[in-house]
Amino acid sequence: MHYYRYSNAEVSCWYKYLLFSYNIVFWLAGVAFLAAGLWAWSEKGVLSDLTKVTGLHGLDPVVLVLVVGIVMFTLGFAGCVGALRENICLLKFFCGAIVFIFLLELAVAVLAFLFQDWVRDRVKEFFENNIKSYRDDIDLQNLIDSLQKINHCCGAQGPDDWDFNIYFNCSSESKSREKCGVPFSCCISDPAQKVVNTQCGYDVRKKSRRQWHDQIFVRGCILALEAWLPRNIYIVAGVFIAISLLQIFGIFLARTLISDIEAVKAGNAF
Repeated sequence: MHYYRYSNAEVSCWYKYLLFSYNIVFWLAGVAFLAAGLWAWSEKGVLSDLTKVTGLHGLDPVVLVLVVGIVMFTLGFAGCVGALRENICLLKFFCGAIVFIFLLELAVAVLAFLFQDWVRDRVKEFFENNIKSYRDDIDLQNLIDSLQKINHCCGAQGPDDWDFNIYFNCSSESKSREKCGVPFSCCISDPAQKVVNTQCGYDVRKKSRRQWHDQIFVRGCILALEAWLPRNIYIVAGVFIAISLLQIFGIFLARTLISDIEAVKAGNAF
């Protein structure tokens, strides 16, 4: 009669397939982000002329979508294959990347709290650069319009920031019909008006500042966001905690699976 010795160590199927399910969601989300970003670039003709990416001085929102898609796709793929194939290298890469992202988020949150004035200056500079490129990219234009409409604001610190854009500048040399005006998203909408008046901001800044209050939002978007944050601090904190818990859960699953695989390999070595 022959006797076979079996190692007590084994890879937990629960952790293995739970980690796979965890990552398949990220992988599919990454695919969706990449598809949306590439479709948007295709519609704007960027895929046929990549120099258009560097030609925009402001932020192209599609770039942000693609970066998020690439990160989610890569991590999801590494986690899925690493879990199914019990590949320690891929699992360590996935775990290390999640730890790095978690620490980066934590560092950004702490630094933003400690250096609020510096962050405010960078946000102001960022917003002004994007105002300059407002008419250069349709996605950036829609993003700024949405931000101004939702927060009932205009410009970074006020309507005069639209002087940074050549189309809205009040300079006497400007030939634009939008000269000395603001985008329609700065206008105070009339509830009774069903059709959006895209020309409502024309020549507004030629009038006295007292008349501005009746037609456009006079508060800057930086002040609007600063006022929004304290009112919604519990929502922001809740979202941050939820994301952190998901990341910690993924790290736990990956580390547990790595430990199981290493224990099995150590047992088989004897």
